[in-house]
Amino acid sequence: MALDLSMPVLVVDDYKTMIRIIRNLLKQLGFEDVDEASDGTEALGKMKERRYGLVISDWNMEPMTGYELLKHVRADGGLSKTPFIMVTAESKTENVIAAKKAGVNNYIVKPFNAQTLKGKIEAVFQD
Repeated sequence: MALDLSMPVLVVDDYKTMIRIIRNLLKQLGFEDVDEASDGTEALGKMKERRYGLVISDWNMEPMTGYELLKHVRADGGLSKTPFIMVTAESKTENVIAAKKAGVNNYIVKPFNAQTLKGKIEAVFQD
């Protein structure tokens, strides 16, 4: 699957600053259609209303974490194929394994730059 820069991307994070950073990095990479949600519950609602080409979600959020969001997305027939990248400040091996088991497409540890993000997104769309 080729990388489509016009596809809608959903960024999920409970920190507005982090959303702004990721949105700016995506814009640097050429993505124009970037939407946002402040937690997993809001993200799930948006995903039911609109098809996203990619979800980039933080792991640690309340009330629904990025991990729980991932499990909901993978369990939903209409959403299960949505590419999903998890972002976290912790590089705990058990978290990476849990996310992989739950069906995450890729994993980014904060802090990261545009090149890292680009590489992770490209890796998702090469499969």
